[in-house]
Parts: sequence; structure tokens; C-alpha cells
Amino acid sequence: MHVLQPKHTKLKHEEIKKLIEKYNISLSQLPKIKSDDPGLPEGCVPGEVIKLERKEEDKIQTYYRVVV
Repeated sequence: MHVLQPKHTKLKHEEIKKLIEKYNISLSQLPKIKSDDPGLPEGCVPGEVIKLERKEEDKIQTYYRVVV
């Protein structure tokens, strides 16, 4: 992982369920990330949700993407 690359983390099934309930959305409404993206953790398959943590100034911003 490169220093400037945001942290990518695979979410567990329970975490995905909580995320969907919290934002009242479906998986198809999440932004997409391709399965061949070099930043993804090893073994990611389509349908999994990835949490990206980007450091912006003093804060860490969290983003979610579904693997396609």
C-alpha cells in the first residue's frame, strides 16, 4: 500500500447490514469500485462492501463502495 492511498477495509456481513439499515439504502445504491482496483484487499469478490478512510486535513472521512 502506498502512503497516499486511502485505507481499504472489507466489511463483514453484520457491518453491511447495519450500514444499509442506517442509511436506508440497498447495495445497488452504493457507489461502485471495480474488482480489479489495485487498492482493494486480496480476495475481494463482487457484492462485498469496502470502507475507504481518507485523511483530509485533521479529519478522517469515511466512504463506502460495493465491489462490481
